[in-house]
Amino acid sequence: MSQLYYTISLRRFFPERRKCKMRTDSLKLKSNPILIGRVCIIISFFSIVSIDAYAAQKYATNLNIDPASQSETINSAAWEPQTPLPDEFDWIQLTSGEWLKGEIKVLYEGKLEFDSDELGLLKLDWGAVKQVRGHRLFSLRFEGPITIDGLLEINETTVHIGVGSDRQSFERSQLLSIAPEESKEINNWSGRLSLGFTLMNGNTDQEQYSAIANVKRRTSATRFVTDYLGTYTKTNDVETINNQRLTSYFDVFRTKKYFLRPIFGDYYMDPFKNVGQQVTIGPGIGYHIIDTSGTEWDVSGGPAYRWTRFDSVENGQNQDESTLALMAGTHFNAELTKIVTFDFLFNFVIVNERSGTYTHHLVAAFENELTSWLSLDISFVWDKIQDPQPKADGTLPEQNDYYMIFGLGIDF
Repeated sequence: MSQLYYTISLRRFFPERRKCKMRTDSLKLKSNPILIGRVCIIISFFSIVSIDAYAAQKYATNLNIDPASQSETINSAAWEPQTPLPDEFDWIQLTSGEWLKGEIKVLYEGKLEFDSDELGLLKLDWGAVKQVRGHRLFSLRFEGPITIDGLLEINETTVHIGVGSDRQSFERSQLLSIAPEESKEINNWSGRLSLGFTLMNGNTDQEQYSAIANVKRRTSATRFVTDYLGTYTKTNDVETINNQRLTSYFDVFRTKKYFLRPIFGDYYMDPFKNVGQQVTIGPGIGYHIIDTSGTEWDVSGGPAYRWTRFDSVENGQNQDESTLALMAGTHFNAELTKIVTFDFLFNFVIVNERSGTYTHHLVAAFENELTSWLSLDISFVWDKIQDPQPKADGTLPEQNDYYMIFGLGIDF
């Protein structure tokens, strides 16, 4: 192509079309100064162009820049802030690129609790946190189980603990929990209380109360949980509902999926089902089916012992009954939207016939967030005893009891 261009260019300056030998042309050029000047101008022009192109290419190569995209790169380059130093604050960076300073409270079950002076206590999905820089000593628990204490630095893929020769690194996917090493005992506790009540006066005087409470103590390696559910109704000074249940258990995390439950306990009373008092206790194991930032699903189970004192019995019957039992249950919690959370709990126990043969306790609740600490709760409760025991007068209680509870929930 360049040869053709030179040929065309020369023909513009030399219109005579004749074939000459190189020796003859050389002689004519020497005798024609105008032609020599034209040739020099052409050669100088192409030399300058070639030198400029070579210089530009060499400069771009040294800087590792594509000349064709150099201007586009300059225009599209985004400014990013420097990574802050963990001075008197803990720092976290969100996947959006924003940095927040404050204090890390705990990382547990895919939720990072972070206290900011300006934004207050935040509960962030762990998947939304890109980096962490801690200025204090933390206790971290990994699959294994492995627990390590030290200064903390986390990026998108790796967890670094310690400094200098003591520095250790783990895959971020192995991390189970984080807690400040010097954390005060009160920081390990959290809770939730939902209250509902109804008062009626007139032709019918009625008082109705309900309460649902949950208290947790969490560390990097253990979990202690206590749940309470109670309903009470009095109509025209006559007690018509009195249902109380208190459940508690202690878990030790062995891996990211498995946990041990050294002890589980349940206390229940409902005179209208002829259960004066009932205690169930035993050990168990558990497994995380789903454990993400927005959804949790656990199953657990194990052997148990149940003791029951009936509210009243027919003549000749013992008022107490004890039996070995098999206990199993599941707990499912999912964030349906940013303000609506669904919580489902189902436990059942298989016992002997006089203790009821089969009993279960089910709670399905929707928590509708109104503010950062207040919510409107709607709960459905279903308690069942397969074979209830007759009362002293021979009446047989119903197998099933259903409750719909409306209350205001408070987080603390």
